[in-house]
Amino acid sequence: MMEISGLAYVVAETTDMAKWSDYAQHVLGAMTERSPSGSLRVKIDERQFRIAVVSGQRDAYTASGWEVRNAEAFAAAVAALEAAHVTFTRGDAALCAERCVQQLVAFDDPSGNRHEIVWGFKSDFRHFASPVGVARFVTGEIGMGHAVLPATNFDATVAFFRDVMGFGLSDIFNFQPAGADGPTLPIHFLHCANGRHHSVAFAGFPVESGCVHIMLEVESMPEVGRALDRMAAHGAPLSATLGQHTNDRMISFYMKSPSGFDIEYGYGGAVVDWKQHIAHEFTAVSLWGHDFTVGRKG
Repeated sequence: MMEISGLAYVVAETTDMAKWSDYAQHVLGAMTERSPSGSLRVKIDERQFRIAVVSGQRDAYTASGWEVRNAEAFAAAVAALEAAHVTFTRGDAALCAERCVQQLVAFDDPSGNRHEIVWGFKSDFRHFASPVGVARFVTGEIGMGHAVLPATNFDATVAFFRDVMGFGLSDIFNFQPAGADGPTLPIHFLHCANGRHHSVAFAGFPVESGCVHIMLEVESMPEVGRALDRMAAHGAPLSATLGQHTNDRMISFYMKSPSGFDIEYGYGGAVVDWKQHIAHEFTAVSLWGHDFTVGRKG
């Protein structure tokens, strides 16, 4: 079984690179630069990037990058994929250089989501200096944040992440968008080998953009408020109002990215002692706020 240390990066595709660059800098508060191949690297800490954006024919989320700690852990991850008869490709020198890593393998989960496992990041450790004054994003040992992905082959996808990828169940939400008399759409929240409440969640329904949302965390509530102001000033669409989640206690809002998936921008996410954690089913998404209907209004 693998031991994934955290969500290392995500990859998105865009039809408007200039729009993404402006959004990353002036709404998210990230640094940006172009890679040698021309992709956009969105930098939120000392790593070379945490979001890679490539030009394409659509606006979509295309891959999740998962980090292991060293070459031995990478070899164990590859062995786990082989033992589970998962078809994967090894990243060539050009792709490893693009991702700034020593080695990479890429594969699809049972629902068709693309994943990359990597180790040995290359970084110049250039100081993060936000163009709009964001002091710090919360990353480090708990990874860059989390991603919520569609899983139309739900049970097989959750089992794959549990039995092959080594993730554990944090908790469960049974989404009933039409009320108690309508269909139940499961969402399972999963953690890896760090204390972040969840690094990935799977939602049992299709999503056109390939991702429900990713989450970026800042170190203070005023940073969230300033991001709300920047979002409004730049006309980025609001997807959900400010609120606090029941499960990971994150205080956050949601906005639409230029690639069509949402970005949750938050503060105060729980860091969990997994020896003490009790998995549960929560029946309300938020303690307060988080009106998700705003994205469908107007």
